[in-house]
Amino acid sequence: MLTDRQRDAAADRLCRRVAHRAGPNFSVGFRLLPRPKRRAVYAAYAFCRFVDDEVDEAAAAGGIENALDAWEAELMRVYEGRPELTVGLALARSLERFPIPRTAFEGLIAGCRLDLSKTRYADFDELLEYCRLVAGTISTISLAIFGFEDEEAVRRGDQLATAFQLTNVLRDVGEDIRERNRIYVPADEMERFGVTEEDLLAGRRTEPFREFMMFQLQRARTCYLRAEPLLRLVREDARRCIWLMGRVYLDILDRIEASGFAVFGPRIGIPAVGKAALVLRSLRADLSGW
Repeated sequence: MLTDRQRDAAADRLCRRVAHRAGPNFSVGFRLLPRPKRRAVYAAYAFCRFVDDEVDEAAAAGGIENALDAWEAELMRVYEGRPELTVGLALARSLERFPIPRTAFEGLIAGCRLDLSKTRYADFDELLEYCRLVAGTISTISLAIFGFEDEEAVRRGDQLATAFQLTNVLRDVGEDIRERNRIYVPADEMERFGVTEEDLLAGRRTEPFREFMMFQLQRARTCYLRAEPLLRLVREDARRCIWLMGRVYLDILDRIEASGFAVFGPRIGIPAVGKAALVLRSLRADLSGW
C-alpha cells in the first residue's frame, strides 16, 4: 500500500505529464513558476484536461452526459476533501494552499456541455460567452494560484484568456469543422466577408477568407494588448510565466498570418527550438509588454 507521500508524488507526476503532453504551449510557461504554484497549476490544468479529453472520448461512444456527471461528482468530492481519483487528490491538496473557486471548474464543465448542443455561433457576443466559459474560467483558476492584489487583474486576465481562445479558434478552423462539425468563428461575420461553410469544409483559402481571417486575427491581437497590464498586476514570481505564455500564443498568431492562413492542413505550432528561444527571451524581458 502506498504511503501518503508516495500517493502525492504519483499525483504530481501524473499531472505534470498530462500538462506537458496535452498543453505544450501553456506548460512551457508553467516551468517558470516557483514549485508550490507550479504543482497547483499542473493539478488544475490536468483536472481540466481530463474533463475535456474524456468528454471527447465519451462523445464518440454516446456517453458524454454520464462522463460530465462523473467529473462533476469528483469535483464535489475534491472540494469536500474526499477525492477518489489521482488527479482529484492533486487538486484537493492544491486547494489547501490556494483559494481556487469551485465555480471556475463548474464553468468549464458547463462549456463542455455547451459543445454538446451548440456547433455554430451567430455573432461575436455568442462566441465571447463561450470563451468566458472555457477560457475565462481558466483565468480565474490561474489567478487564484498566481496571486494578485488589484481586481483589475481579473479584467485583464479575462482579456488574455479570450486572446488565447481566439487564437485556438483561428488555428483550429479546419480541424473543428472537419473532425467535429463545429464552427466557432461568428456566422454573421462570415456572411459579411463572403465566406461560406462549404469554403471551410473544402479548405478554400480564397481572398474573402483571408480578409475574414485577418479581421479575426486583429481582434485577437487587440485582446493581447488589452491584457498587457496583467504582467504587473500579478505577484512577481508569476510574471515571467504569464509573459512566456502570452508570447508563445502571440507567436502562434504571427505564424498563422505568415502562413497565409493555412489553417486547413497540419496544425500550426512552434517547434522546440522556437520555444527554447522564447524561454531565453523571457529571462531577459522587462515584462512591460509582450
